[in-house]
Amino acid sequence: MKTKIKTLSLAVLVSLGITACGDQKEQAESEQETSQLVAVETNKAEQEVKTEKNATTGSSLLGIIEGQHRSDANKARNQYRNPAETIKFFGIRPGMTVVEVSPGGGWYTEVLAPWLGAEGKLYAAHFDPNSEVEYYRNSLKGFQEKLEANPDLYSNVELTVFDATSSTPIAPANSADVVVTFRNVHNWMRGGRDDALNAFKLMHDAVKPGGYLGVVEHRLATGLKQDEQASSGYMHEKYVIDLAEEAGFKLLERSQINANPKDTTDHPKGVWTLPPSLRLGDENRETYLEIGESDRMTLKFVKPATE
Repeated sequence: MKTKIKTLSLAVLVSLGITACGDQKEQAESEQETSQLVAVETNKAEQEVKTEKNATTGSSLLGIIEGQHRSDANKARNQYRNPAETIKFFGIRPGMTVVEVSPGGGWYTEVLAPWLGAEGKLYAAHFDPNSEVEYYRNSLKGFQEKLEANPDLYSNVELTVFDATSSTPIAPANSADVVVTFRNVHNWMRGGRDDALNAFKLMHDAVKPGGYLGVVEHRLATGLKQDEQASSGYMHEKYVIDLAEEAGFKLLERSQINANPKDTTDHPKGVWTLPPSLRLGDENRETYLEIGESDRMTLKFVKPATE
C-alpha cells in the first residue's frame, strides 16, 4: 500500500510539474506575444507620429508646422510665434478663404497654405512688382520663388498687390473669411497714420460681413511714447485697436499668446535689437537672445454683419 501511495504521489507530482511547466510555457509565450504586440503598436505609433511630422497638405496643424517643407531656421521661430495657437485663435480652418497681408518671406504662408488645403484659398497680398523700391521688388521675387519651388503645396495661393498708399483691392470685396497680418502695422506707419488707416480699410473691404481680422504686432510698453512713424517697430495696443475700429472693425477678443514679459520694448535699435535681427551684432548678444523675440499683441476683430 505504501508503495502504491508513493507511486501515486510521484505520479501526481510529475503531473503537477508538467502542468506547471506548461503553465509557465504558456505564460512565457503569452508575455512574448504581448511584448511583440506592444512593440508593433509602439512602432506603429512612432511611424504615425513620424508621418504626421513629415506631412504637409491634409495633415494636422502641428504636422504642418513641423513639416519637412519648413527650414530649421523657420521652425526655430515657432517657440516665439506660436503659430498653432495663433491660427486657432483667429478661427482659421481648412477650406476657408484667407488673405495674408504683407507676407514677407512667407513664414506664415508655408503654414497657412497647406492648412487651408485644396478646398481653401489664400490671397497673398504682397509688394507691387512695379514698385520703384528695390527692396520691395526683391522681397516679392523671393516670395514668388518660394511658391514656384513647391507648386503642389502652394497651389491654393494667389498673389495680389498690397500698397498702404493705394486703393487697389487686396482681394475680391467681401470674399475673405479671415484677413491676417503679422508684425506689419508699424511698417505702414512710415507714411504716417493715414497710410496705416488706409491699410485697415483695404482689409475691411476684403473681409465678408461677420468675418475676422487677425493682427499680431510688436507691443510698445504703456510708459513709452508712440511716435507717428513707429520708428522703434513697436506700437501701443490701443493705437492699433483705434485704427482698426476707425476702419469699421470691432474688437472681438485679445490674447496673450505672443506676449513676452522679458521684453522692455526699449532697445537701442528698436525691435530689431532682438532676435532674429540682432542688429547690434555681438554687442550684448546673449542678453538679447535670452529675452527672445518681441512682446506682441494678438488681436481679433470682427467686421459687423450689419453696419
